[in-house]
Amino acid sequence: MTDRRGVVAKRAEDLAPGVPYVRGWARARRSAGTLADQLVLLGMDSDFPGLVADVNVFGDGLVQLGTVRPEAAELLAKLITTGLDAEMHSKTAEALPTSRHETPAA
Repeated sequence: MTDRRGVVAKRAEDLAPGVPYVRGWARARRSAGTLADQLVLLGMDSDFPGLVADVNVFGDGLVQLGTVRPEAAELLAKLITTGLDAEMHSKTAEALPTSRHETPAA
């Protein structure tokens, strides 16, 4: 069974030959590590004790956040939103043409 995007299937418990489980898991491990590093910088690492890399039956890497307190999930959502807002603001500022107002020489 997969989600509506066809991404998340049942996690791999019994391995099938020819499926690149290690590649998917390694990618998930790198991503989980990147997230863990950021959570440490934010002082939120203890809020996500179940953060682990995993792989599904198709060999797709999965990052499991584990069970978290509602406050931690809300704070993470706010941080993501703030980051997206900052990124959009930066892109908008870059897209605006800079105008030069030159004063005629006297």
